[in-house]
Amino acid sequence: MRSVPSPVLISSAVLGGYVVGRRTGDRALAGVALLAGLGAALPRWTRSSPLLAAALGAGTVGLVGLSHPLAHRVGPWPAVLGTTAAASVLAGVGDALARRGAGGS
Repeated sequence: MRSVPSPVLISSAVLGGYVVGRRTGDRALAGVALLAGLGAALPRWTRSSPLLAAALGAGTVGLVGLSHPLAHRVGPWPAVLGTTAAASVLAGVGDALARRGAGGS
């Protein structure tokens, strides 16, 4: 069975975190949803490079943080969708780098 690609995990985590936070009003619970997706993606990046995993994790969390002030300018859904797309691209780059670091396997 093939594993779920990291961009799918990360985009699901960011969107899921937003929906959970919006529905419950609990940002901590939204953070749990985000961490669940990161927790699923980080091990594959860590196998390649712990530094890569740390950078990608920090980048994803940073993008989620960026969505908050961005939401005041463009609205919540455009901010979340834009940062979700950026986080998904970041995860795709992470997967590509991890594959390259693992000898292309």
